[in-house]
Amino acid sequence: MDYPTTQYIQIETKDGVATITLDRPKANAYDPDFMGHLSNAVAQTDDNPSVKVVLIRSASPKFFCAGADVKAFATNSNEVNQQLVLKARGVVERMRTSGKLFIAVIAGHTLGGGLELAMGCDLRFAAEGEYGLGLPEVKLGLMPGNGGCVALPRLVGRSRAIDLLVTGRMIDPQEAYRLGLVDYLVPADQLEAQARTYANDLAKSAGRAIAEIKQCVYQSVHLDYDAALRAEADAVGKLYDTEDAAEGLRAFTEKREPQFTGR
Repeated sequence: MDYPTTQYIQIETKDGVATITLDRPKANAYDPDFMGHLSNAVAQTDDNPSVKVVLIRSASPKFFCAGADVKAFATNSNEVNQQLVLKARGVVERMRTSGKLFIAVIAGHTLGGGLELAMGCDLRFAAEGEYGLGLPEVKLGLMPGNGGCVALPRLVGRSRAIDLLVTGRMIDPQEAYRLGLVDYLVPADQLEAQARTYANDLAKSAGRAIAEIKQCVYQSVHLDYDAALRAEADAVGKLYDTEDAAEGLRAFTEKREPQFTGR
């Protein structure tokens, strides 16, 4: 199904995959209005029981998202800017805690809050090419406020994260892949197809198992080893009595593809 097109955002769903397209020319730089639309889009896809995977992509060939609209940010009151940061942080938190899998599809410059949005997704597909990814807030006398200082070291390591944060330098997608900032690096003309194939395959799999795996991995970061093992045991215990588990085991013994229903 297609949701009504809203200003700056389009949402399309098909076969368990939702696609959120960012479309605020020319760089998808966000202001409170844009972030409000994005927040609604993420909530709609998260609340849709037919959706298992969400792709976030850009309509722009040059930008995934340039982060906050700096010109507007410079003229807004501190209160307005703080509210914008809180709204953006809420979008990332909604994605992180969702049972859906969120995938960023990156083919252009991904900067500041745009990179924080991409890091807020569970996985990142990036196109080969000459564009930059980075957190340049330090060059404005600021620092990331939407989880950048927390997410980046978890992806690339502490010292590399500090280097990128204190210099504010941009890196190309090839270096981003080497550092672990992006998970898949593919030829530009294959990006959309490969990301969609990956999403379509996941949408056919056991949605409840994916949700439990995702939350278990995120929780393990904050727990000691023994507590993380107990959390994993609790999570798998929830799956034993599900219809999907029964179907998966039955399909294996019958040597056929399972037909998961999410129950």
